[in-house]
Amino acid sequence: MNPTVLIVDDEKPTREGLRAALEDRFDVYVAEDASAAMRLLEEEHFDVLLTDLRLPQDDGMKLIARAKSLPKPPVCILMTAYGSEEVAVEAMKRGADDYIAKGRMQIDELEMRIARALRQQTLEAENVSLRQQLDSKYKLEHIIGEAPVMKEILETVRQVAPSKATVLILGESGTGKELIAKAIHQLSTRARGPLVTVHCAALPTNLLESELFGHEKGAFTGAHERRIGRFEQAQGGTLFLDEIGEIDATIQVKLLRFLGERTFERVGSNKTQTADVRLVAATNRDLHQMVKEGKFREDLYFRLTVVPVTLPPLRERKEDVPLLANAFLREFAKENEKRVGEIKLDAMEALVRYQWPGNVRELRTALEHAVVLCRGESISLRDLPPSVRSAVEGETKTKVTAPDGKLTVKEAEKEAILLALKEADGNRSEAAKNLGISRRTLHRKLHHYHLEGF
Repeated sequence: MNPTVLIVDDEKPTREGLRAALEDRFDVYVAEDASAAMRLLEEEHFDVLLTDLRLPQDDGMKLIARAKSLPKPPVCILMTAYGSEEVAVEAMKRGADDYIAKGRMQIDELEMRIARALRQQTLEAENVSLRQQLDSKYKLEHIIGEAPVMKEILETVRQVAPSKATVLILGESGTGKELIAKAIHQLSTRARGPLVTVHCAALPTNLLESELFGHEKGAFTGAHERRIGRFEQAQGGTLFLDEIGEIDATIQVKLLRFLGERTFERVGSNKTQTADVRLVAATNRDLHQMVKEGKFREDLYFRLTVVPVTLPPLRERKEDVPLLANAFLREFAKENEKRVGEIKLDAMEALVRYQWPGNVRELRTALEHAVVLCRGESISLRDLPPSVRSAVEGETKTKVTAPDGKLTVKEAEKEAILLALKEADGNRSEAAKNLGISRRTLHRKLHHYHLEGF
């Protein structure tokens, strides 16, 4: 389908001449004044508005301003015989995407400008879409957690995000500290600015200082040119310093100064730089203990902990394991194009009982492992990594070989179903959700165990 162009000119020879010249590449419509043009713009979507400056009753600039207020505005190009730099500047202020003087207009050049403006519009639309996807990905509705402690944390994030306060995110490795940092940025007034992340433990001290604050040419061996640091790169946005407990005393001093004065110097320079940057930091270390041991500055610690957010390990929010597991199941089933739709009870029991030393990151890896190795449409115990299976295999074996011989795996499954129904006050949908299976699967198992009356 060709792009649609609306030509607006009160001189019939001009608009008909342009129609004839452009209709090979575009679907062309014409209007003789602003009123007729606006009626057409409100009735149909046009990709391009090509309008004369001088029109009866209204001028082209006002028409462009009205066209740009539409839900899906067209590319707007202004034509005029009264070309001047002042007219061009004013046209751009009113929303024109381009400007062309009639007296010097060539059809080839006009076609080129229309094509260029359309490409630019497409790129901008794609950028908006990507930004919306990024926003959606990192906002709170995509952070999974129904445990009371997680609800409290998410409420804290909602409150602190719009502020200017420095935030310190604490928690074991794999608990999702970077995800929280990204959510704080995306919910803040700086969301349209950059989010710059630095993993402090990944670089030695001399390189980390240069990475953060930049350096001048010749500041040290190998500094062949000036380099802008991450603080300057994050101008107008957020700087996330992960593993901040690993920075040494030199960088602690410079960081303390920035938090107090919002100033710093590049390595090898005495010139003071300023940066409008919001700082979010994270660590899996006990900074308070490090302060007592003299390994971390107390004044910097207090500067960083204006608002502390402590993420719990996964073993302390076991009720979130089924929610997270099913979310990862859907993600990896789609990614690997596999029709894996549920987690069987024996597998879910193992997932819930396992202690998850690697926290959510380890759970995510375990589900990817299970989806890849799954041979059917449901993940069973055998599909999980050995370390996770061990959470129930030893116990199951003990139960099956117990002297009385009464407790089998099936009976354990039956007990799990009864417990889930009891905790859900008989609500089967909620019980199925807590068990990590579909309502249909739960009905089938109730029938199998003759529990339809529950």
